Amino acid sequence: MPTHHTTIAGRAAGEDAAGDAGGYALPELMTVEPERRRVASLAEKAYYLLRDKIITLQLPPGSTIDERALQQELDLGRTPIREALHRLADESFVRVIPRRGMFVAGVEAGDLGAISELRVELEGFAGRLGTERASPGERAAAEDLRKEVATTAEGGVNGNASADHLDHLELMRLDQRIHRLVHRCTRNPYLQSTCESYFVHSLRLWFLGLDRITRLDEAVAEHLDVLAAVRDGDADTAERVLRAHVAGFEREIRAVL
Repeated sequence: MPTHHTTIAGRAAGEDAAGDAGGYALPELMTVEPERRRVASLAEKAYYLLRDKIITLQLPPGSTIDERALQQELDLGRTPIREALHRLADESFVRVIPRRGMFVAGVEAGDLGAISELRVELEGFAGRLGTERASPGERAAAEDLRKEVATTAEGGVNGNASADHLDHLELMRLDQRIHRLVHRCTRNPYLQSTCESYFVHSLRLWFLGLDRITRLDEAVAEHLDVLAAVRDGDADTAERVLRAHVAGFEREIRAVL
């Protein structure tokens, strides 16, 4: 799924004026945010806001995209909205039909299996490579994040973490941070961007079954195991757990859709 990144001149009325000094601030997103909470252009800001709406089903699969309404809702001009939509089309989130307009891409029956079989291989490889290449600082960061996950799950660092009280969005954000840490440790930007691309597509499937997903305790246990493996330099365990984590996600989503 190729992507293209664009920058544009000027800004829409009402946009924050920080674009000339450090980029544009993003509001809190429900899903995947850039590493920094600022972006370089209005087109990139529009991209993240629209992608968030598509992933979380605020723009449902198959729905018509009303560019004018989006301009008003997001307080952005026509050009950044249009550029963002074309980028999302490149990433298969949007369909462009000549003489008919733009539509949110539908979700096909085979999407879950196609995405998951790629993610099993990609995340497993990233887990092995990232664990082998992690710096001492990154291993320490993995342990800090492991403690945070355990504490958040009310299990304590040495206890049996439970996800009973976690909401799905909180768990998803922890999941994102863990995967991003592993991806960053690989020192391979191409692998990082590819893993994130398919992670984002998997999130839309996750939101489709959100109210019926029950596999939270298992996910937390896997998170703790992955972070411990990165901390300890145990590449075999990191690969094995990440492969199982993605496969478990597929089974859970398939069961509820």
